[in-house]
Amino acid sequence: MIIGMTFSKDGERLIYEYDHVRGEPHIAEVSRINGYLIEGPQYAVPARTRPPQGRLTMHKGSQPTDGARLKKPGGGYVTTSNLILKEADRAKLLATEPNAKKWLRPFVGSDELISGQWRWCLWLKDADPRELQASPAISERLQRVRAGRSQSPTSSVRDYQRFPTLFTQDRQPDTDYLAVPEVSSETREYIPIDMLSPNVIASNKLQIIVGADLVYFGIMTSAMHMAWMRTVAGRLESRYSYAPAVYNSFPWPRMTPKQKSEIRELTQNILDTRAAFPNASLDILYDRDAMPPTLRRAHIALDKAVDRLYRRTPFTFERERVEHLFELYERSAAPLTIPTPRRRRKTVNRSRQYAGAS
Repeated sequence: MIIGMTFSKDGERLIYEYDHVRGEPHIAEVSRINGYLIEGPQYAVPARTRPPQGRLTMHKGSQPTDGARLKKPGGGYVTTSNLILKEADRAKLLATEPNAKKWLRPFVGSDELISGQWRWCLWLKDADPRELQASPAISERLQRVRAGRSQSPTSSVRDYQRFPTLFTQDRQPDTDYLAVPEVSSETREYIPIDMLSPNVIASNKLQIIVGADLVYFGIMTSAMHMAWMRTVAGRLESRYSYAPAVYNSFPWPRMTPKQKSEIRELTQNILDTRAAFPNASLDILYDRDAMPPTLRRAHIALDKAVDRLYRRTPFTFERERVEHLFELYERSAAPLTIPTPRRRRKTVNRSRQYAGAS
């Protein structure tokens, strides 16, 4: 939220930071405020499409485009269960076609990963065509897929009406992968991410990193990465909209083998702590108020360890993390401005009216 701008005089530049939306602000007088509402040069982080050399690639999951939602001639939509099934659809299919169980795989996007209410999909890329033809229930679904794709305004989707058993975009890995929700609530301190097996089909509403280990998990769930995400990510309404550009531009820390081992240990502790609450979804575990103290302590321990990878002095506020990351990014990504000496920041303790940015 931009509070005010003026060209009439060179006055104080103040940034107001809140520990909580209803809390009292910490006020800092700074030399300049950029478009991200932090102290720093005026530039925008570009939308990098590839990660830096040596870092694993992030990309979307698979897109079914199964023709399940079609416009009615008179207006409105008709929705059917085709390749993607809710739990009730799955139960209904298995009641009439028990053999279909071997083709059903969990299908997870942002909502499913966070809520724990997973959907299912018919994963038919290796199915025996004789068995598919012998199943009236499956054949009917494939006919609807073909008909739905034929009405698509996208030519590549129309082409895929010839392949009704396949997703239009298949990016499913054959090994474990890190899953990041594309959209998540802005009320959480941490985006709920998870490690998934290749048996779980990632939808196009997940960003995935194939082959990522616990070091990747730890860095990406840390307060440092969350601070970067909150600053440079897009928004869907007020929710976070995570894209590969956030990950690709994030200044990754350098780590010794010993430091990597520590990050793995602390990250495994987070996963073990989650496992102690088998009936709680990520939505509940990462609720700001309901988050179990043991899980919060596990995250705090990881946050401190990741912070130390960037500097020895602890960070007091999130803004300090962001400013430090921007300095690293500016040095490593061909700065667009000539660095200017930063004057010593002065924290303002007296009460004053809003005159900067929050």
